[in-house]
Amino acid sequence: MAKKVRKPKSTPNKKGFSLKLSQQNKIIFGGLLMLLSIALFFSFVSFYFTWQDDQSLLSEFANRNEQARNLLNKFGANVSHFILYKGFGISSIIFTFLLFTTGLYLFLSMQKHGLLRKWIWGLVFIIWFSVALGFFASGKPLLGGMVGYEMNDFLQDYGGKVGVFLLLLFGLIVILVRLFQFSPDKAVAYLNTKGKSLASEFKNGKTPIVDNDRENDILYTEEKVETPIVIDTYTHKKDIPPLEKEVEDEEFEVKVGPEEETIAMEVEKINEEKEESDNISDKLVEDFGEFDPTLELGNFKFPPLDLLDQHGATGGITINQEELEENKNKIVETLKNYKIGIAQIKATIGPTVTLYEIVPDAGVRISKIKNLEDDIALSLAALGIRIIAPIPGKGTIGIEVPNKNATIVSMRSVIASSKFQKAEMQLPIAFGKTISNETFVVDLAKMPHLLMAGATGQGKSVGLNAVLTSLLYKKHPAEVKFVLIDPKKVELTLFNKIERHYLAKLPDSEEAIITDNNKVINTLNSLCIEMDNRYELLKVAMVRNIKEYNTKFKARKLNPNDGHMFLPYIVLVIDEFADLIMTAGKEVETPIARLAQLARAIGIHLIIATQRPSVNVITGIIKANFPARIAFRVTSKIDSRTILDAQGADQLIGRGDMLYTQGNDVTRIQCAFVDTPEVAKITEFIGSQRAYPDAHLLPEYVGNDDSGTSIDYNISDRDAMFRDAAEVIVIAQQGSASLIQRKLKLGYNRAGRIIDQLEAAGIVGPFEGSKARQVLVPDIYALDQLLSNERP
Repeated sequence: MAKKVRKPKSTPNKKGFSLKLSQQNKIIFGGLLMLLSIALFFSFVSFYFTWQDDQSLLSEFANRNEQARNLLNKFGANVSHFILYKGFGISSIIFTFLLFTTGLYLFLSMQKHGLLRKWIWGLVFIIWFSVALGFFASGKPLLGGMVGYEMNDFLQDYGGKVGVFLLLLFGLIVILVRLFQFSPDKAVAYLNTKGKSLASEFKNGKTPIVDNDRENDILYTEEKVETPIVIDTYTHKKDIPPLEKEVEDEEFEVKVGPEEETIAMEVEKINEEKEESDNISDKLVEDFGEFDPTLELGNFKFPPLDLLDQHGATGGITINQEELEENKNKIVETLKNYKIGIAQIKATIGPTVTLYEIVPDAGVRISKIKNLEDDIALSLAALGIRIIAPIPGKGTIGIEVPNKNATIVSMRSVIASSKFQKAEMQLPIAFGKTISNETFVVDLAKMPHLLMAGATGQGKSVGLNAVLTSLLYKKHPAEVKFVLIDPKKVELTLFNKIERHYLAKLPDSEEAIITDNNKVINTLNSLCIEMDNRYELLKVAMVRNIKEYNTKFKARKLNPNDGHMFLPYIVLVIDEFADLIMTAGKEVETPIARLAQLARAIGIHLIIATQRPSVNVITGIIKANFPARIAFRVTSKIDSRTILDAQGADQLIGRGDMLYTQGNDVTRIQCAFVDTPEVAKITEFIGSQRAYPDAHLLPEYVGNDDSGTSIDYNISDRDAMFRDAAEVIVIAQQGSASLIQRKLKLGYNRAGRIIDQLEAAGIVGPFEGSKARQVLVPDIYALDQLLSNERP
């Protein structure tokens, strides 16, 4: 039996840095290093977003019941804290790249020449970058880490800030020269090359081009910068010298083929047309100024502040020192009963809620305080206690306690605030005031859609009035239009007075405020048509959004004869959305979802309000396209999660107390109060002024004909008993399938088909639920005339 011959093991390369590992072990160890480096990278990155939440868990590593927010859980939180916070800060991420490179070398069995050099210079750069961040960002120690902060502090004690700066500059020079092979002569040569290139391009930009049709005219391309592109296109041919040759030799000729010559002529023609159009628009702007969309109602006056009442105290918030001290003592005492010490506590007084910010003693778990929400509410004998643990960006824990004597936030105070008056927004909305008593103003155009929900009587209608009032005080009738849908028929009726100023409606609609569900469906589909039409205008104008389009139109660069026009923003407001979903369902949800997905860029924005925030009303499609949401008080935590994807709305105190989120933090706001008489005075003031001839007309939408003329209209397909059934219906003046069944002794299915055919013929009206259909033909004589006039 032949003996197995063992192959001699390959001796490792002794030059450079090497690890004495077998091939299999190299692959295993290399893979481990690469995966570890990837894990550390994600852990380090997530540390800067989760370190505040995970701070209290650093001592709970062995506790399996605690979970950290770091992507690598408690391991990632602890390692990141040690390497980033106690180490070199954000520059420690370079460690992950060095580990990955080492693992790659081992995994692919690459020669390790230069690997040690990479580690040395990587460490040098980590230290330098850490010290630099400690110097330039001393207020943010997380960036440079404890090493950078302490080294910078140590060096400044001996060399001062100037000395540390010069030392950092010297380190940068060393890194650039040794690591990146930087030298002054290379930098000078690079700048000279760039200078010559820019000079040649500038010279080409003024090269005269002779028009073959007019040899005496010389066109200089100082403004017509597109022309050199045509020349440069041909310099890539093999037979043509580089562009520098053309600059040096003015007699150089470019020979092009017929096809290339045609392309060049087309490009020049387009450039000439574009330049001619720009010249015309510039001339129009010079003669007449930019187009002013408000000119038709140039004398329009915005409603004055006097129309709004000053509700509540005029002097602002009244501070009750006894109440503050009492609540503070009760909070401290309650926490002390559960062995939770407090290092610091301060109060921020709002209109209806006071925020107590506490800093717990070291080692206290945040979740322990969060679980005491009900106990604190019991000790304070107050409703609406809400605990924010921790407050984002502050590193403290917040306890919101309602004030015994709440202050009403008037609409007048927020409209008069400088924050609203100076707001440079497309559609500014002043909701009210935050806990810190600051006016809260947001831009509807950036939301881009808003979902409002809350139980009955908690402030939704007042919130809608606040939104509409904000826009009426800020935007001209030419700049914004409202489409108002009010299934309850009583909430938005006051805005009828401004129909010809601010409202939009269908061409055949008598009233601008829509209350009929069938008209709601037509209006939503009409808005979809308007959206498509606007996108077509943006496409032709070669712009991306309504702001760019209107800017171009105002500059008179878009010709109205080509269908272009100034586009106002359109705000669709739907009150009580749940009623529409119950009656129309998909017919309403589909166009709303389409508008929510696409209408932002062309200036159509949706505001939807409902008092039933259940999942069958606020569906996943609706929530996905409404990142901005407002929650007034609701009755359960489930409803709160449905609206905000978080708890808290069930702990509000009502009367305009609301939570606002735009996909990130939740802000508690006291909604501004605007009463019905105030809205009436505002609409009366606007309605008394000169208006447009009619409301803004939306595109016509032809939906399903209510008369049913599209159902089985082919006369040849009619039932043999059609005439007899028609006579029975007309004589009885009652349109029902059961009547046909009894009189003609037919089955239900056949009687139902005949009813559909009678509807198509215009003899009976549409289906009305449990009611009998309306008979549209008065007598047999009229029936004979109707049927005789039909054409087969």
